[in-house]
Amino acid sequence: MIERYKQNKTDDLANILKNDGVISVPTDTVYGICARISSKKAHDRLMEVKNRPKIKSFPIMCADEEQIRSIAIVNKNAEKLIHAFMPGPITLILKKNSKLPSYVSNGKDTIAVRMATSKALEDLIRKTESPVFMTSANRSGEPTCTNLDEIEKACPMINGMMDGNVVFGKSSTIVDCSLDELKILREGPISKEQIINVIDD
Repeated sequence: MIERYKQNKTDDLANILKNDGVISVPTDTVYGICARISSKKAHDRLMEVKNRPKIKSFPIMCADEEQIRSIAIVNKNAEKLIHAFMPGPITLILKKNSKLPSYVSNGKDTIAVRMATSKALEDLIRKTESPVFMTSANRSGEPTCTNLDEIEKACPMINGMMDGNVVFGKSSTIVDCSLDELKILREGPISKEQIINVIDD
């Protein structure tokens, strides 16, 4: 039985992450599983839990804009989208900070970044003192889990679970801001029109 924690138990959950553990958390879009980005051991454990191909890198969730700027290069377009839609169901592809270890992005020069979508997640990331890899709660290639029982069955190697509900049940909008020309890679709860309006403003 994997231990389940209330949302106010972020101290306990942050300790698991600091010890290279992997936990499941509710986000605004789907249930996620996460590990801290500041440890290769934690990254490798998350790969194992997900049974994920080595070539794919994980999206990263940050507590705030300052943390995003510490790991990525935020250009004008990205800044507009951060201020308009974050925290919210949007993922930005940004050029990574050259100081980031290569395992964080699996050798790519870009990373996918989100901002904590709830007070509990923001709190957890701050207490972990590191942004976290955040990926959907499932084994690679299988459907995303919709409750804690399903997560426990699909990902039996995780070290803890945060209680809570998921709102959208729809994956986030993904926008590539790494080049001069903006590209919408996946339309989710935030529409193409909303994004264009903010960029053209």
